Amino acid sequence: MKPGLASLVCFLAFVRLSDCAPPTCYSRALGLSAEIMSLLDKIHTYHRTTCADILPTIFLDVHNSCVTTKLRDILYVVLNHPNQYCRERPRMLLLKRKMQNLYTIINKICYRDLVFFTDDCEAIDTGHARPHYAEDRLQLLQEER
Repeated sequence: MKPGLASLVCFLAFVRLSDCAPPTCYSRALGLSAEIMSLLDKIHTYHRTTCADILPTIFLDVHNSCVTTKLRDILYVVLNHPNQYCRERPRMLLLKRKMQNLYTIINKICYRDLVFFTDDCEAIDTGHARPHYAEDRLQLLQEER
């Protein structure tokens, strides 16, 4: 094999094995919110314990400015679960760790990096967001009337 071809193969193998870009604050926050919602869903559907009885269902949206307060509230519930058995369950410990990480990322690490498009706190509880009209769309709606 020629030396130029061998170095090209090594270079392409290295590029293939490595990630091209590190995760950003935004991508990490999105990934953690999806992981937390998936984990909460597993806890709610697990039939062998009653640990999820006091846990609310939430729909985390990192574009919603209410996410920090809702995340803080549910983290308080997870940390102060009335049942000691539930506090020690592996899924609950994992949920607590992921929620603390997301809360830290949003409030400290990515502070002012995330852009909030809405402040609909009800959407985090129900999963149904109100339509958000930009000013130009709102002006068109008013002119149609």
